[in-house]
Amino acid sequence: MFSKKKHFLLKPKWLCILEQDVDTQRYKHLLQSLHSTMPPPDQAPHLLRELCKVVSSTVGCLDDLESNINRFRGYLTSSLVTQVIDSCKHEAPTRILLRFFLWSCKNLSTSLRDQDYNHAIRVFTQKKDHTAMNILVSDLSKEGRVMESQSFAVLAETLVKLGREDEALGIFKNLEKFRCAQDSVTVAAIVSALCAKGHARRAEGVVHHHKDKISGVELYIYRSLIYGWCMQENVKEARKIIKEMKTAGFMPDMFCYNTFLWGLCKRNLNRNPSGLVPEALNVMMEMRSYKIFPTSTSYNILLSCLCRTRRVKESCRVLELMKKSGCATDWFSYYLVARVLYLTGRFGKGNKIVDEMIDEGLIPAHKFYYDLIGVLCGVERVNFAL
Repeated sequence: MFSKKKHFLLKPKWLCILEQDVDTQRYKHLLQSLHSTMPPPDQAPHLLRELCKVVSSTVGCLDDLESNINRFRGYLTSSLVTQVIDSCKHEAPTRILLRFFLWSCKNLSTSLRDQDYNHAIRVFTQKKDHTAMNILVSDLSKEGRVMESQSFAVLAETLVKLGREDEALGIFKNLEKFRCAQDSVTVAAIVSALCAKGHARRAEGVVHHHKDKISGVELYIYRSLIYGWCMQENVKEARKIIKEMKTAGFMPDMFCYNTFLWGLCKRNLNRNPSGLVPEALNVMMEMRSYKIFPTSTSYNILLSCLCRTRRVKESCRVLELMKKSGCATDWFSYYLVARVLYLTGRFGKGNKIVDEMIDEGLIPAHKFYYDLIGVLCGVERVNFAL
């Protein structure tokens, strides 16, 4: 079911744990065959520490690293290589870590497991080292290894963030070379990666060509497309996606409407500030008609844009409207209104808003005080800051 698989799309760092039935006799035979190459249990932690020390402290040319780790050649295992990479990924330079991994692949007495190779790809991808990513992905293909769907998801996301969406699409189109299926998971992954950076048109192209492979992930796809169009402030196309959802029998949820509201307010902020409140309230009215009641997040999206344009009266009115509608306010709502009041010189009114928040029993984060003190000092009202 996609509901289980999609967790790593939303949170790529999570690991997928697969349960397999293993034949007992085969397992014992495997252990016996590996016994001569595995270090004794009491030496494993010591070996890990020593290897990590060498990898993390290597300074100079990469050849020095190999000469220092040659003495560990007889003890290396696939899992030990993974442990070293995990332990050193924050301390060791990326190229030193890459050299260690490539050296290990050549000198392991048994071949590196596909799952450990995929784990290494994810580590170097998360470090955004494009050269390392290219080398490992190329080697993965040459050696006929399997690329896991999770690895592709992280890889696609990072490549698009680096501005290499063509490369991400190229890997997706050639997934069969990596023995990875173009299924609902990988389609959702590339669509999500593209839309996260506003490439909604290209994402729609992927969806159009793989309509038969998105069964079960339609809502996730629609959410991504709405976000992608709103990144471009293209409210017209985002609205089309919402209509398409309804036609297909999928009801837009809170995420869809809040995303659409964000795109609408962002567009009006730049093009039509006077339309901020009326158009946003129309969207909220539509939400209520579908039994989706606006939350503090919905109102804060609008308040944030109003405050950026210094529309003080409308900000205060929206805060009052928020209370009257029965929506629970949060400290961030009060922060936004108090901030715009202080910035426009309405210090008494700003203090009143802060007092109202305290009277309601809301406990703000440190940001509330730090930022407002900074604003007051910036407008040379240190006495109010104190």
